[in-house]
Amino acid sequence: WLINNIGVTLLNKAAFATVDFKYPFMLTSVHMLCNSVGTQCYQAWKRRDELKLPSTASEEQEALVAGSRGGKRRFTPKQMKAILAYSVVFSLNIAIGNVSLRHVSVNFNQVMRSLVPAITLGVGLLQGKAFSLYRRYSVGVVVLGVA
Repeated sequence: WLINNIGVTLLNKAAFATVDFKYPFMLTSVHMLCNSVGTQCYQAWKRRDELKLPSTASEEQEALVAGSRGGKRRFTPKQMKAILAYSVVFSLNIAIGNVSLRHVSVNFNQVMRSLVPAITLGVGLLQGKAFSLYRRYSVGVVVLGVA
């Protein structure tokens, strides 16, 4: 995941700097399209494995147990609204990141992104939430490690 994230960031920056690509929202749309296609391919591959016929008694038993867990999960309208909200925030995060890459260096972009956990922790502390010492140190390591 880390290598993929760094690779996509560097490729996006190269598109903005080298080719003078001026459409960060278009790049985000392509990013989301690729995510969707990748997810569909994974789902098809997963379904293909689930449809294989068992060749032994133990595989047949495993198939019965797996099948008893249920098929596709149906989401309630409330859950669908939450998924939609998360999807919009995720897409905006990618889009705003791409817009910022157009104007700042990759190093600055990565440092700012590494501050997000610290800001989240700080806001939580201001709201009176308690965080373990381990979590506080972990956030510090992430921020200092990138800086």
